[in-house]
Parts: sequence; C-alpha cells; structure tokens
Amino acid sequence: MANLPSLNGLRAFEAAGRHLTFRAAAEELGVTQGAVAQQVRGLEDHIGMPLFERLPRGLAFTTAGRGYHARVAEAFTTLREASAALKPVGTKVLISVTPTFAAKWLIPHLSEFTARHPDVDLRILATEKVSSFHADGVDLAVRLGEPPFGATLDVHLLFRQEIIAVAAPSLLAELSGPIDATALAGMPKLHDSHDLWPAFLKQCGVTRSCSRDIRFSQTALAIDAALAGQGAALASRFLVAAELEAKRLVEVVPHFLRGSGDFFLLSHRGSRRSESADAAFRWLVEISGASTA
Repeated sequence: MANLPSLNGLRAFEAAGRHLTFRAAAEELGVTQGAVAQQVRGLEDHIGMPLFERLPRGLAFTTAGRGYHARVAEAFTTLREASAALKPVGTKVLISVTPTFAAKWLIPHLSEFTARHPDVDLRILATEKVSSFHADGVDLAVRLGEPPFGATLDVHLLFRQEIIAVAAPSLLAELSGPIDATALAGMPKLHDSHDLWPAFLKQCGVTRSCSRDIRFSQTALAIDAALAGQGAALASRFLVAAELEAKRLVEVVPHFLRGSGDFFLLSHRGSRRSESADAAFRWLVEISGASTA
C-alpha cells in the first residue's frame, strides 16, 4: 500500500485525461487549476515519467500516459460501481447548500417534499465549501453566484437576491419617530461575512454609522440575533419572507440592495439524474417559482 500513488493525484489525472485540460478538470473536482496541475505533477514524480504533454491550449497524452489513463479510469469505474451496489437504487439524494439557505429556507419547506416523496432519502450537506458532484457524491447544489457556471452544469435560477434590512418590532418600538437616516445610523447593526452594511447605508443616504455593531460568521446567525431584538440585520428577502409575514420581523426602511449574485440550482449535466434527484430538482424549481438561467 505504501507504494501506491496518491488518490488525489489519481483523481486529478483521471479527470484531466477525460477533459484534456487542467481547467475543466479543476471545475469538475471543485479545486483550483493550479491544484490539479500540482497533483498530476506529483503523480508523474511518483511514477517517474511524464503522463501528459503540456500544450499551449491543453494537454495531450504521452504513450505511457494514454495506457495508464485507461487502467486508472477502469479502476475508478469499478470503485463507483461497487459503491453504488451497496446503496438502494435511486432513493438517496444529496443536496449541497449553504448553512443559511438550509436553516432559513430549505428546512422550513422540507415537510412539503417529504409528504410528496416519502420514499426519497433526502440528505442535506450544509457547507460554505463548493462541493464536487463527483468527489462528494452531490446530486444537486444551491449556490449564490453569477453565470456562467460552466458547460458541464445544468443551471436554474431559484431566487433573485434582494437585500433588505430587518429587525424585531420590539426594537423599532423603542425608537421615537420615523426611521430616517439619523435613526438608521444609530441602530445596532448585525453584520455577517458578506459585509453589505456599508453599501446599504450609502444607498440610504447614511454617511456615517454611529451604532454598536455585532459581527457573525453566517447570515442565519445575524437573522436569529435580529429576531432576538439585538439589532438590524441584512438578508435576502426570500430568506426572511416567513418571518415578515408572521410579523416576527419588520422591514426597517423601504430600501433594498441588489446583491452581487443570485441563488441558482445546479446539477451535473454529464450524467442522467436519478428519478429521486429529478423529483427533488423539479420540486425546488416549482416551490421557488424558478426560471431557467
């Protein structure tokens, strides 16, 4: 076992050999182009010979590399088939989403999906990391971003990002008079990792914020703090729609900020979705009122 090459190197080589570019292989594996190139170089060093010729516009196999790739690809196919044989066919669906999307939108709606599809084993991977459809076994992913996302992905728009300021009614009740620029400047601000308050305040005509601030690593935590009356938070309107409707939160000012990206549903184009994954895909599109990107 000690003489076997690195599994990461073999994965990078197998993907690069199918695409014949490091860029496309990196896109598939969810890593940087430089990381794929480095892993392939490490594999070549381990074997003691070059496997690719580096060309100005891509890669070409060496004679040894072509034969080795066929054997490596065959081995990965065998591993995938062996793993798939242990799972119930077509019932497991793994969805990769951000923690905030999971907590504030997906989980509150899951009962609708499970009532409609009780036999589907739905699994949620809540992570800020960009997941790989191949390496992580992800069937669907929801991500904040801007197209294009790559030729290997099917992409559907779920939600436009419209950023609004929200707070608990009790917090606004403590303020006297309307929420003008001065009042907004003095309100406690709940920040997240996106740090959109400076742009939002500028749009509202606030040049200087004189409030105390609290900072969180995730938007979901900032929303929870707003619900607890600790300050005003910024969030995509669709993430707090239920809280606004129930009047647990109120919109602080009649202004919104267009985000730098929108929320998209992604699936891998290279392989046919299972019936269960397709059911989850169609449900997400339906319930969000999505349009094709």
